[in-house]
Amino acid sequence: MFAGLPELGISNGEDLKETLTNCTEPLKAIDQFQMENGILLPTLQSALPFLDLHGTPRLDFHQSVFDELREKLMERVATIAEGKDEERYKKLEELLEKSFPLVKMPSIQPVVMQVLKHLPKVPEKKLKMVMADKDLYKVCAVEVKRQIWQDNQALFGDEVSPLLKQYIVEKEAGLFSSDLSILHNFFSLSPKTRRQGEVVLKLTQMIGKNVKLYDMVLQFLRTLFLRTRNVHYCTLRAELLMSLHDLDISEICSVDPCHKFTWCLDACIREKFVDGKRARELQGFLDGVKKGQEQVLGDLSMILCDPFACNTIVLSTIRNLQELLSQDALPRDSPDLMLLLRMLSLGQGAWDMIDSQVFKEPRLDLELVTRFLPAMMSVVVDDHTFTVEQKLPSEEKSSLSYPSALPDAFNRYMQENRVACEMGLYYVLHIAKLRNKNALQRLLPALVETYNDMAFSDIFLHLLTGHLTLLSDEFGAEDFCSVVFDDFLLTSLSSKENVHRHTLRMLLHLHNKVLPSFMEILTKTLEPPKQCSEPVRELYTQLMEKLDAQKKSPPPPDETSSMDLGLHPVTGPNTASAPATPH
Repeated sequence: MFAGLPELGISNGEDLKETLTNCTEPLKAIDQFQMENGILLPTLQSALPFLDLHGTPRLDFHQSVFDELREKLMERVATIAEGKDEERYKKLEELLEKSFPLVKMPSIQPVVMQVLKHLPKVPEKKLKMVMADKDLYKVCAVEVKRQIWQDNQALFGDEVSPLLKQYIVEKEAGLFSSDLSILHNFFSLSPKTRRQGEVVLKLTQMIGKNVKLYDMVLQFLRTLFLRTRNVHYCTLRAELLMSLHDLDISEICSVDPCHKFTWCLDACIREKFVDGKRARELQGFLDGVKKGQEQVLGDLSMILCDPFACNTIVLSTIRNLQELLSQDALPRDSPDLMLLLRMLSLGQGAWDMIDSQVFKEPRLDLELVTRFLPAMMSVVVDDHTFTVEQKLPSEEKSSLSYPSALPDAFNRYMQENRVACEMGLYYVLHIAKLRNKNALQRLLPALVETYNDMAFSDIFLHLLTGHLTLLSDEFGAEDFCSVVFDDFLLTSLSSKENVHRHTLRMLLHLHNKVLPSFMEILTKTLEPPKQCSEPVRELYTQLMEKLDAQKKSPPPPDETSSMDLGLHPVTGPNTASAPATPH
């Protein structure tokens, strides 16, 4: 507890013990020890006996004086550090030399740590001593730890690793959220809100203005992305840069070549649309990658691989295609569409680029523009025509039936091209949002075979299940249930546990809308196998509990119809015939 005092020429408990052991008059020896080691202030000597008379222990008095002096000293250290003269760091270094021997004394330690915190460059010897002592390392300020981390990548990795794991767990938990809504989904949070998350703020604080630490974190993210293919690491790459941008850390933002591109893309994500002006800015950044600096494309591709960026780009693409249809224009004639496809292609190819270390922008497949997009636009026209016709009087409707088959080019590219597949999947979401049951029944079976099973990814299933709530009433029809479950979701149930989870999530919300006979079959089909995970078991148990509760208390016929309209029936003696009133 009193380690370091002898080094400073101050007596400690061992000295008092030795004095008392060798003295002949202990009381005089104690008085002498107190005189030599007490507060050296002559005017205080007469006050001490007065405090004794009032029963105030000397220890309490000295402790209160000590605490006050320590606070004053810490304030003084902060004041010196804020100064602008060149001597301020010299003063702090001198104070560190005098106080460091007492760093393990709990009462003095805060002062030493305060001095270390304000030194821009702590002497190497002191840093090694702090690093070697777990207790000291634990309590030292992040400003000191940064100086240790920048030359110890393994130690920094140990500190960062739990945060990165926490980030991925939180992102994946968001995709399996119990909420099922088109309004409140994975992509609902604004970019600024997302980067106020605990992990991003902690990483930002750990990095500070240290470019070396920032580069280390980026290297960790690239390595983990390569190892796992988890696109959430790409999100963190963009969020971290924009968090530093929010704090105006120019030391890092000015040296990251992706800063302005990410800033512009962040604005597009916030608006959920890439407008013409920002499209030209983004194109300028991509075209501005100089020869010899192609490695920047690796980081740009990671930023474009971020699901939030991808979501914005594909939504903009669908909107762009609709505008082209209304203008009778061809896809290849739209520069904005070509840029969106270019960015989508660059983002989708991020893993391949970083893995191969060949930093070259992938060439856009011309057939994507000349074959897939026309096929997709013909599907859009079919769906739109059918929707319009349904609103016409029966005598004005066309005799042509709604096409059941999709164009071969559409199916083939959904299976063979990742950019085409991403666009096709988002068109399915677009159709669900329009509540176009017929179009959805035509498209869903085609998703059983998609590029790299993208239709069974957590992000798409999270969005699809939320969008299907808009068609909740359609689940009362066997043909619709058959398409959603038999022709799509259940086709990969045995091989993909995540599909099992998303299906159960959806049924927890829509079980009372599903045709009872179909629901009975589903409960048997969805019963968890022995080797399944705990989340699947929990969801299935929750579903069975809801179904049991529903059987015990079935709603009266009039209540079911009123609930569909968001209304509640009037209670009273003639409830069945009473009109519904707004809730």
